Amino acid sequence: MKPKPKTLLVYCPNWVGDVVMATPTFHCLRQNFPEAEIVGVIRNYARGVVEDGPWFDQIVGCDDKTTKGFLKLRQTIRSLKPDIAVVLPSSLRSTLIVWFGGVREIYGYRRNFRSFLLNGGPKPIHSENGILPVPMVDYYMEICRWLDLKIPDVMKPGLFLSESLEEKGKQLLDKYGIKSDKMVIGLNPGAKFGSSKCWPPEYFAKLAELFIKRWDCKVLLFVGPGEDNIAQSIIETSKARIVNTGPDRVDLGLLKYLIKRCQILITNDTGPRHYAVAFNVPVVVIMGPTDPRYTAANLEKTLVLRQELDCSPCHKKECPRDHECMSMIKPETVFKGSENLLQKVS
Repeated sequence: MKPKPKTLLVYCPNWVGDVVMATPTFHCLRQNFPEAEIVGVIRNYARGVVEDGPWFDQIVGCDDKTTKGFLKLRQTIRSLKPDIAVVLPSSLRSTLIVWFGGVREIYGYRRNFRSFLLNGGPKPIHSENGILPVPMVDYYMEICRWLDLKIPDVMKPGLFLSESLEEKGKQLLDKYGIKSDKMVIGLNPGAKFGSSKCWPPEYFAKLAELFIKRWDCKVLLFVGPGEDNIAQSIIETSKARIVNTGPDRVDLGLLKYLIKRCQILITNDTGPRHYAVAFNVPVVVIMGPTDPRYTAANLEKTLVLRQELDCSPCHKKECPRDHECMSMIKPETVFKGSENLLQKVS
């Protein structure tokens, strides 16, 4: 039976890419509960991903990994008095916070020993090797299906920009000397997940040279927290003139504008990849330790380059071997794939 909440709390996923892939679910909840006050709970560092979107009437930033953050969020939820909560992370901790926050109608995936705290929700599909990987866009939407909500015909991620964010982005591009008619290619060499997801910096350096030799373009290097050494290695190794955004400390909100401005993005399998999908920007994904089935949706303008090895997908944060799954994918292969993708979508 479809619920009718006055206040609906939506506990967002923890990883940036997962948040983007959950946006069709946010949209579905907004469309089905137009009169409800919908509160989005999201980790502070990822707040910029959902700000400016039409889904939430209020956004609560949190640090739910610490005891202090747990208690603070519990108290905030108590003060909001939501009728219903939809918990998208699969962790027991996220559900406990909501339950201790006084919400007594909680829906989410029934897994990880938390079913006794939930009023209902789907169960993941199991195979002989464990939980069957499915695209995360579908995974999150399954909760809406379980709630018997009207599901949108198109389940494509979407992101939004405020006028002030667009203006800030234009000013930054002016600083870099990038005019509105200039071709821009984005490189995203880091990954918050761990080094196992990272293509070698010297490969990114060589790729930048190939791009600038082929096109009259500007190459933007996107740099996340703790990735300055990666960026510096690329800048020092490459003969190409690369625009390093690192010193400007581009946050996840401003990054939306910069990726939207790119003609193509080359990235490891990490959050910015999903920004590109949301903004219909062609994207080449260099994938190593992760299972491609989790992101096998909305691939019309996506090229995934991956080496199938006996150890992949391992899902390890650091490679215990020689990182062949990434090092075997050469810059020339990525360049040719990028060229073909641009021709395909033009």
